[in-house]
Amino acid sequence: MTAVAAWVCPSCRGTVSSAYCPRCGERPLHADDLTLHGLALQALEAVTNVDGKLLRSLRSLATRPGLLTLAFIEGRRRAFIGPVSLFLVSNVIFFAVESLTGGTIFATPLRSHLHTQPWSETVQPLVAGRLAALDIPLDALAARFDALIAVQARSLILVMALAFAPVQAAVFHRSRRSFAVHAVFALHLYAFMLLLFAVATAVPAAGMLLGRTRSTSEALDLILSAGLLAACGVYLYRAVSVVYDTRGAVRLAQAVALTMAMAAIVLGYRFALFLLSLYFS
Repeated sequence: MTAVAAWVCPSCRGTVSSAYCPRCGERPLHADDLTLHGLALQALEAVTNVDGKLLRSLRSLATRPGLLTLAFIEGRRRAFIGPVSLFLVSNVIFFAVESLTGGTIFATPLRSHLHTQPWSETVQPLVAGRLAALDIPLDALAARFDALIAVQARSLILVMALAFAPVQAAVFHRSRRSFAVHAVFALHLYAFMLLLFAVATAVPAAGMLLGRTRSTSEALDLILSAGLLAACGVYLYRAVSVVYDTRGAVRLAQAVALTMAMAAIVLGYRFALFLLSLYFS
């Protein structure tokens, strides 16, 4: 082991004889730290370190379900970015793709809520009542609604992910896992789901690369929805075994129940966005 000359820590003012201060983690100031070359090296190290952790986290999220949650709760956190950060990155990726391709998975316009959603017949009287209360035409309300829902879909999406944690707590009540563990698992699951949504919302827009319009095929929407549900089901089937150590028929039943709950929460979130956007427009 290389000997290190004693130095005074600039933060805690203690005398240190190791490469880093054991109390606050500082290291001795080097001659090139305050040069342009030193600053460039620090910037390069920071960027490559973050990029490496991010890419490793995204790869693990997509190919090894449950690994990130298990690593986090075991304290193996240096190799990956945290669950909240990963969820927010996935959120940015999804909404960037949705904006570029004209997708409306969460930022669903008012006219779609009125005519193409499972709750369309239910919400039509609500919209009519809101129009009467505001005394404005439908086009004016739609413009306000569409602008507001695009903002709320991004700002409230963390609530959707965390709403899954109580479901896990009920399903895995015998696991003795803390609620925080369920929350981390939920964040990783919904980060994975947002990446799937990014792919799904890009598929109907593939023709835009050739100058065509975005596909509005209902058959394609059904196929993509089924594919998304199946992919999330496979993720959950693999992840619950890693994190909660369940096996056999119990594992399958838990994965199916959680998949259905996840889909219900997504639909509930979209309907909640409708109500919030309608009555705050």
